[in-house]
Amino acid sequence: MQNIPTAVNLFNEMDVPPNESTFNPIIAALSLSNQNNASFKAISFYRRMTELKLKPGLITLLALVRASVSIAALNLIKEIHGYAMRNDIDSHPQLSSGLIEAYGRCGCLMNSRTIFSKMSGCDKDVVVWSNLISACALHGEAKEALEFFREMEVSGVKPDGITFLAVLKACSHAGLDDEALNFFMRMHRDYGVEPNSEHYSCLVDVLSRAGRLYEAYEVIKGMPVKVTAKAWGALLGACRNYGELGLAEIAGKALAEIEPDNAANYVLLAKIYASVGKREEADRMIREMKEKGVKTTSGTSWVVYSES
Repeated sequence: MQNIPTAVNLFNEMDVPPNESTFNPIIAALSLSNQNNASFKAISFYRRMTELKLKPGLITLLALVRASVSIAALNLIKEIHGYAMRNDIDSHPQLSSGLIEAYGRCGCLMNSRTIFSKMSGCDKDVVVWSNLISACALHGEAKEALEFFREMEVSGVKPDGITFLAVLKACSHAGLDDEALNFFMRMHRDYGVEPNSEHYSCLVDVLSRAGRLYEAYEVIKGMPVKVTAKAWGALLGACRNYGELGLAEIAGKALAEIEPDNAANYVLLAKIYASVGKREEADRMIREMKEKGVKTTSGTSWVVYSES
């Protein structure tokens, strides 16, 4: 992935017209890259490909779906899907799975469900099921996400860590704290899946949202893996909602060590102090933040614009 600029330069310096075989590696590499604007560059190469009247194949579409997912480019996702249908490659399991995820990321759950329903049972592997469950969880459809999970179990497909993470997120969005605890227990007991920091952080979030702050703290203390800022942040945010100062101070101290340059943690703890009438402590937090040179950053957002 580090040699993508070199590959792009070689592509641009070719003294023969490019074909599908030369476009595909570039588009695929860019779709997998974490570099800034890599997904947009992948789409740009795809546009150059179509301008030359070259016909994208399955490899091209799989790479484009990955690029589209990262930037939620719904128009392109629909374009890819339509092209695949016209060229009779939409039924390919890997492409179908990618489209389920892509539509799900954009909130088009009906499209994700439709593609899923048209797939044969043997093609619905753990990735396909997980993509559908994740899509439902992402957009607050917790009941449906859990129903799909149960269908997955009935079908005999074994869930993995990604599946359980989606299930826990669904529980978090719906406030299903007891259900989350049950699923977390079943991960290892029923399927031998070892929870990682993401699973623990999600469980902390579920319990924190439900006001079970001390139980969430016990989960953090008992974590056999590294405690992340996400877990402490979930607890700190809930402490503000429930007016719990003692745990807020513990979480704030932990966050100051994990991410000392994150101004949001200082500001949130200051607000908690202020909400319980400890104005001097609130001022101290803001002063400490400034003395350390920690600065707040402005919020940003982006949209994908299309004239079509």
